[in-house]
Amino acid sequence: MLIVGNYLSPYVRKVLLALELKGLAYEIDPLVPFYGNDAFSKLSPLRRIPVLIDGDLVLTDSTVISEYLDDLRPEPRLYPADIRDRARARWLEEFADTRMGDVFIWRFFAQIAIRRGVWGEDPDKALIERTQKEDIPAVLDYLEAEAPADAFRFGPLGMADLAPACMVRTASFARFQIDTDRWPRTAAWMERTYQAAPFEKLLKFETVIARSPPPRHREILKSLGAPISAVSYSDARPRRGIMPI
Repeated sequence: MLIVGNYLSPYVRKVLLALELKGLAYEIDPLVPFYGNDAFSKLSPLRRIPVLIDGDLVLTDSTVISEYLDDLRPEPRLYPADIRDRARARWLEEFADTRMGDVFIWRFFAQIAIRRGVWGEDPDKALIERTQKEDIPAVLDYLEAEAPADAFRFGPLGMADLAPACMVRTASFARFQIDTDRWPRTAAWMERTYQAAPFEKLLKFETVIARSPPPRHREILKSLGAPISAVSYSDARPRRGIMPI
């Protein structure tokens, strides 16, 4: 299998964690989507990551890919066996992908890291301040009510834990930290999830590329032993797509 997408993307991370949990072999083209070429546009009409290529099958969207992987190799499960718990786990994944993605990624991380690092533009400081004061606390209040007292949300580590943690992890590369006094259960839940072996495996790759320019990601990651693909869908210059930055 080939995964097209960068390690710092929470959506790519979600799929990589699923692959690691299930022990499925893969290669990665660590593409920052703004640098995708014309062939990437054909693979991903929205110019979003991740993309999974499995033979002649091409899938986009992290949830679609995760559900495919769960069908392909049912154990260990990403989603609970109980139908009611499975529905609730899917809701938490949806909440993470949409609301947390909007707040933690587009209104916070992208303003701080992508806007300047890719486009050479100043961040919207008013938006960042409003996000920190209003939007992030509202999200964390909700997660605090959902957070398990110990272990994971529905027993074994699964998508209900991975999806929210992926969003918070990316925000952490823009120096975000959860206030452990205000949201103690959420902070502990995220920390337990980070300590799982798949998260630990990916961390070394994430940390290095967070400090490196996108054109050097393939070279650096290969030197660290990441499963870098021979083929790449990258271009030398970034181009804007439909994404909100």
